Amino acid sequence: MIFHNRKTQLLLVNSLTFGLEVCLAAGITYVPPLLLEVGVEEKFMTMVLGIGPVLGLVFVPLIGSASDHWQSSYGRRRPFIWMLCLGVLLSLFVIPHANIPHASSLAGLFALNTRPLEIAFLILGIGLLDFCGQVCFTPLEALLSDLFQEPDNCRQAFSMYAFMISLGGCIGYIPPPNLSGGQETCLFSLLAVIFLGCVLATLFVTEEAAAQADVLDGPVLRDAPPKPSPPACCSCQLSRSSCLLQTRHVAQALRNLCTLVPRLHSLYCRIPKVIRRLFVAELCSWMALMTFMLFYTDFVGEGLYHGVPRAKPGTDARRHYDEGVRMGSLGLFLQCITSIFFSTIMDRMVKQFGTRGVYLASVVFFPMAAFVMCLSHSVIVVTISAALTGFTFSALQILPYTLASLYHHEKQVFLHKYKSKEEEVAARLDKKSAFSKGLLSSQKLPYQNGHTGSLFSSSSSSSPAAAGSALCVQPDSVAPGRGICLDLAILDSAFLLSQVVPSLFMGSIVQFTQSVTAYMVSAAGFGLVAIYFATKVVFDKSDMVK
Repeated sequence: MIFHNRKTQLLLVNSLTFGLEVCLAAGITYVPPLLLEVGVEEKFMTMVLGIGPVLGLVFVPLIGSASDHWQSSYGRRRPFIWMLCLGVLLSLFVIPHANIPHASSLAGLFALNTRPLEIAFLILGIGLLDFCGQVCFTPLEALLSDLFQEPDNCRQAFSMYAFMISLGGCIGYIPPPNLSGGQETCLFSLLAVIFLGCVLATLFVTEEAAAQADVLDGPVLRDAPPKPSPPACCSCQLSRSSCLLQTRHVAQALRNLCTLVPRLHSLYCRIPKVIRRLFVAELCSWMALMTFMLFYTDFVGEGLYHGVPRAKPGTDARRHYDEGVRMGSLGLFLQCITSIFFSTIMDRMVKQFGTRGVYLASVVFFPMAAFVMCLSHSVIVVTISAALTGFTFSALQILPYTLASLYHHEKQVFLHKYKSKEEEVAARLDKKSAFSKGLLSSQKLPYQNGHTGSLFSSSSSSSPAAAGSALCVQPDSVAPGRGICLDLAILDSAFLLSQVVPSLFMGSIVQFTQSVTAYMVSAAGFGLVAIYFATKVVFDKSDMVK
């Protein structure tokens, strides 16, 4: 009964949020110096950091859509969560063992000339950590939305989500010491133990598995226990049937592979207008913030401390760079502390100033802080400015997801094209219905994203058959079987894409300008663009009228 308590459930789910962020934050801190140490040029280093987000852009909407349709004794979300967590654990083993400077490294097991393989294994581990770690947040967010459906409860749940992300970042961004190969292995082993404990906590989450996928139209993916064995007289026929079934499964898998690109096109292009506007605002805001976060330690090490990352260990240039990296890690650590503070008061801020006011204030604040970092040469001023960006970080981790949950909780208002089709079908079937209007208006049906509530407003009447038919009728602009995990995946795609663009181009821009200040200038520029698109986001019902 202790595990069934709502607060306990919230802590169990968000313990994995904490573990994921610890691993990803440690990756942001340690990975760029590791790549530069093994001889990867800065231009290619930023491209390596983009591998995980690029893969995420391809697979996160597919995983989100599949999760909405999945049926399992473990629920819709956790099978995908556990699969991605396995990839994170594997990456935590590969990264330190790829860079050990002796024969026990992974590369030493395959070749005498280990340098190219060391770089290859390191890139593989980084890509796996970035991809699995970041994509895992999507089903995790959907699980939170499923468990806490009401808007106020949902906002509080995502406030705890942002709190745990910030707390995990505090641990991951702790200023690193100078690590040798053995110490790196010890550090990543400790990360693996922490993360494994957080994954095991999700075993006690009571996710509702009943009637989750049958309310969604489209193909249902099942993970059901096997049926009892048939009588022996039927075994021959069943063996032939199983062979035919396996052949069909192989053919279906090949057909699905061939339709991957059209499926991605359908998922990305057929997006409701409210989600599309939120996606664009999220994309610009995260591009600003991630340009800052990905390259801040390098900016401090080279720009403020005038260090050289590829200098020989022990030289003044290398010592200055290492000191700058530690100070940069301190700035990101303080950013997480600030984010923790704002996560704890975010619910009160929204009640006081409204979602629109808090969201716009957080977006406006970031380019101001970035411009201060561009113009100042004081380590203290830059560190304080970096710490204050935690306000923006906290808001982006909470408010967009609560808005998406609000859209799905009140589909008849925000996803109005559902409403028009539903009412059209309901009106036709109501003429044949024998139920009274009062009885029908109180009928409760599951939402498409697993929520349970009144599907139609009190002024509309419907029967169960009408509602079932309504769920099977989709408007042209909304993809069939659209659940909340798919729309959360779209928002997470904005986060992933926000890392791809800086990763691909920032290295070349820095080489062209010959200054790492270009990192902060670009972050400020993205922030200014984000302000414009943030004003276009739909925050409440009055925005739908406009």
